[in-house]
Amino acid sequence: MSTIELDAASRHYETGGGTVKALDEVDLRVDEGELVVVLGPSGSGKTTLLNVVGALDQATAGEVRVAGRDLRRARSRDLFRYRRETVSFVFQSFNLFPGLTAFENVRFGADVAGVPDGVSTAHEVLESVGLSARAHHFPAQLSGGEQQRVAIARALATRNPVLLADEPTGELDYRTGVQILALLQEQARAGRTVLVVTHNREISRMADRVVELSAGRVERDGPPAGGRRPVDELHW
Repeated sequence: MSTIELDAASRHYETGGGTVKALDEVDLRVDEGELVVVLGPSGSGKTTLLNVVGALDQATAGEVRVAGRDLRRARSRDLFRYRRETVSFVFQSFNLFPGLTAFENVRFGADVAGVPDGVSTAHEVLESVGLSARAHHFPAQLSGGEQQRVAIARALATRNPVLLADEPTGELDYRTGVQILALLQEQARAGRTVLVVTHNREISRMADRVVELSAGRVERDGPPAGGRRPVDELHW
């Protein structure tokens, strides 16, 4: 059974100029332990798809099921529990709390998810992303790459089975971007379901599968063109 299942999922917005079809009858399956890259230019529906899967937005038609939950028919309190217990986000803008240290930001993720012993969990995941020595630094004292690794550590600290990443390398230099992609790949190998959205075609080469979107519709769904490549062979 797939972890993420979309059947003819649509998200339409009514505007003064008519109907905007941000997602238009999208069919998608993502299995446990699979890393899927959703590829497309700005306006293709990538972020809308991520938000629908993460229950930050709701489909207006079709079916959306994640980890056995029917997101279209779920009540508000059920969606709150879903966001707390099932799915974790890594945003391009990091979304760290500026008044909390790296350790405190990560522990916050563990505490919100109800993870037992958030202190040891926070230390463990910070070590896994190579930031133990920076645990007591505030976001303003960290580089962009370090902030993104803290954001990933916070997502990992939740222990949630689904990881959603929105342009996770968009603000990073190449070297740091490769480190971030390697971390995401490790999470998929550990059994997490990982969905990454990006406009960078080169990044899609490290995925198990690539879903290409255009104008809210799936144009292609299959293995990377030219075959899958190790992260350290990517160049952009």
